[in-house]
Amino acid sequence: MKIGIIGAGNIGSVLARRFREVGHDVLIANSRGPETLSQLERETGAVAVTAHEAARGGEVVIVTIPESRIPDLPSDLFEGVPDDTVVVDTGNYYPRQRDGRIASIEDGVPESQWVSDQLGRPVIKAFNNIYAEHLGKLGRPSTADTRIALPVAGDDPNAKAKVLRLVDALGFDGVDAGTLAESWRQQPGTPVYTADRDLEGVRQGLLDATRERRPEWRASDASPGSFDAPR
Repeated sequence: MKIGIIGAGNIGSVLARRFREVGHDVLIANSRGPETLSQLERETGAVAVTAHEAARGGEVVIVTIPESRIPDLPSDLFEGVPDDTVVVDTGNYYPRQRDGRIASIEDGVPESQWVSDQLGRPVIKAFNNIYAEHLGKLGRPSTADTRIALPVAGDDPNAKAKVLRLVDALGFDGVDAGTLAESWRQQPGTPVYTADRDLEGVRQGLLDATRERRPEWRASDASPGSFDAPR
């Protein structure tokens, strides 16, 4: 499969490395230009490109940048990209640590629904509830007694099935987490967030999730601070 990745931070870099290890072709872009990704190219075999090239070069395009930077993406990023190209959002809203206040999300719009609205494209929410280090190191073969499970939410069954296959290829059990409107069940602060649960644990965690965002996951008047000193 050809996979485009927009964002070369922790999750983006790990996904590039792991997808290359299991045989996929990967294009990767960041905000600073392809020339800044030469070391990642050498380490992974991914090809550094512009964001427009990453969006147009893959059957699956993964957007993995800070939530607050989503509006900064080019307005024509997905112009001319085929409708059957699957767009994956890995993002999380960290108002106190990084993103500051995003009014729609504070008012209850699920994070990835907001991202979809900004991009003007349907998205699948995946790879957001696991630490990058664990995503890179804790995948297990399908024959293992137990594997970490990752929820995948979205409205298009075919797109979701394609992402679930990618999850499996990386060594994790995929769990259909429902529609994009239900993707709040895997946001920060929910039972499945960074919990490394197995298949049944994730299914139960999704059921146990409550929609109300706890105070530590809501913006304050002083937001944002930092991950070391949230505000």
